[in-house]
Amino acid sequence: MSTYVVGDIQGCYRPLQNLLKKVKFVPSRDKLWCVGDLVNRGPRSLETLRFLREIDESVKIVLGNHDLHFIAIHEGCAPDKTKDTLAKTLDAPDCDELSNWLRNKPLAYFDSIDTDRGIEDFLMVHAGVAPLWSLQRTLNLAAEVELALQTKNYRAFLKNMYGNHPIRWHNQLEGYDRLRTITNYLTRIRFCDNIGNLRLNIKEGLNAAPPGFKPWFEFEKISHRATILFGHWAALEGRTGKCRVHALDTGYVWGRELTLMRLEDRCFYSVKN
Repeated sequence: MSTYVVGDIQGCYRPLQNLLKKVKFVPSRDKLWCVGDLVNRGPRSLETLRFLREIDESVKIVLGNHDLHFIAIHEGCAPDKTKDTLAKTLDAPDCDELSNWLRNKPLAYFDSIDTDRGIEDFLMVHAGVAPLWSLQRTLNLAAEVELALQTKNYRAFLKNMYGNHPIRWHNQLEGYDRLRTITNYLTRIRFCDNIGNLRLNIKEGLNAAPPGFKPWFEFEKISHRATILFGHWAALEGRTGKCRVHALDTGYVWGRELTLMRLEDRCFYSVKN
């Protein structure tokens, strides 16, 4: 059995199939972890969701910002954006089922894998974590958002999910400000400062860091405990400079590559656009 983690698919269904064929992925034997952003921007979000739902027992997924956006549009809690490519998915007869399936997925996933180095711990999130969060704190805060998505009042959360404020986590945050801030760290963060102030409007690579700001993984304190797997930041081109922090979004939807990492031996596989 092998465990593979794949970068942001974003509706690129055929490249995903080509990549799984390349590594001879068998759902009854292997596991596939997805770092989020399963949908949007690419042409075949519907087929992507249907496939992953079909092999659900072999898949571990964390929600990305595009996945949450899809759910919010479907539930009437947000308008379409001009760059969205979700119309076919939203019009599908099984859209309710796919949206509900996705809405019950976590924002952070932790597991231990038997690798060639022994038993290793892995944390998977879509974008990143706040500088002061421990592993357990990250999982606990993610669970707060997961609960908000899975209770009967989930539409209220979806309506209040959008926005860049508050710009920093602190323990006294309450209500939707608290949930929004947690969501922004887990699904949108790129740059922050050493106390966690966010700069969510900057999407470029490392050279775009404002004074006093660095990539979030320069401040995290989790990787001494668990290897971190994330996507979201295609401009990194898969490079973090850290052996226990792996960027899996290599920008297929932007003309580059879709990447898989096999956790057991840290081998990488990719298909080009």
